[in-house]
Amino acid sequence: MKLLLKILFVVFIIWMLVGAFLVNTNHEKAQVVMGLGVFFLAFIFMPLFIYYRYKDGKYKKYILNDQKLMAAFKQRDKK
Repeated sequence: MKLLLKILFVVFIIWMLVGAFLVNTNHEKAQVVMGLGVFFLAFIFMPLFIYYRYKDGKYKKYILNDQKLMAAFKQRDKK
């Protein structure tokens, strides 16, 4: 999955660079190429990336809840 994400990222960045080049040369299909690059980056790459990063539940230690806030306030009051 990690290799797939790296490959997709490089492909979509190159795609968008080609789109930017075509926009600068006033090619007739430049807007389509650039739009598809943004579309694929947003709706294919980003969901795959988000799924890959958060599938193991490592994000739970960064979520604030009442217990973590109370512990932080107690620790701050001790200082």
